[in-house]
Amino acid sequence: MITVAAIDIVERFYALLWPMLRMSALMLYAPVFSLPALTTRLRILIALALAVMVYPLFDWPRIDPLSAQGLREIVNQITIGLLMGLILQVAVAAVVVAGQAISNSMGLSMAMMIDPNLGNVPTIAQFLIVLATLVFVGLGGHALLLAMVVESFASLPVGTLVMVDQSWAQLLSWSSMIFLGAVLIALPVMVMLLFINIGIGVITRAAPSLNIFAVGLPVTIFIGFLVLLLSLGNIGARLQWLWTQGLTQTRLLVGLS
Repeated sequence: MITVAAIDIVERFYALLWPMLRMSALMLYAPVFSLPALTTRLRILIALALAVMVYPLFDWPRIDPLSAQGLREIVNQITIGLLMGLILQVAVAAVVVAGQAISNSMGLSMAMMIDPNLGNVPTIAQFLIVLATLVFVGLGGHALLLAMVVESFASLPVGTLVMVDQSWAQLLSWSSMIFLGAVLIALPVMVMLLFINIGIGVITRAAPSLNIFAVGLPVTIFIGFLVLLLSLGNIGARLQWLWTQGLTQTRLLVGLS
């Protein structure tokens, strides 16, 4: 007859708590995992399954989560997971800003769609978010992200405090990619629409009786969609580059080369 002491069950639960906390915090902000389609129950089940698979791979310290050291470690594990997710959310923000810039240039700034994650966003931004998510999944970013969070238990083991100052400084430095990535994605469409607006302005100056709103808005929208369609290959390549940079920054955050 096999007997299991209650103290052994409690110690194993305490050891299983640390990987589950880091993975659960990651899924709150990480792309794909933070989608509303993944309910809270599914996220908990995924985090629990991953924690069970990771548990035999590492040696876990015995820390009482109800002690001062345990509370500090809980905050530490949640911080690591949130920082990993926030770094990739910078790429999502860059896509949203690019979509807003394109929508404003095309005259579609009033056309909004409701995104459960981001609120009201322009239709072009919503389209780019869907495209970016497909690129992320096609790139295998979700699998790479899970592999990184598993490897992070070797580079940042439980009991080691994350370098908060350096981590937040890296996040702030990386946040500049919101504007750089948005410019790289939206630049082809915005440049072409700039020339179209200049041409419409010249035509309006030559023929003052021409109704600029009746002619300019349909032409701008049509040319904008045409240029966006022709630039999809280039936009996809830049989205892939943006995700690659985000995954690289995540590896650097957790101390992986």
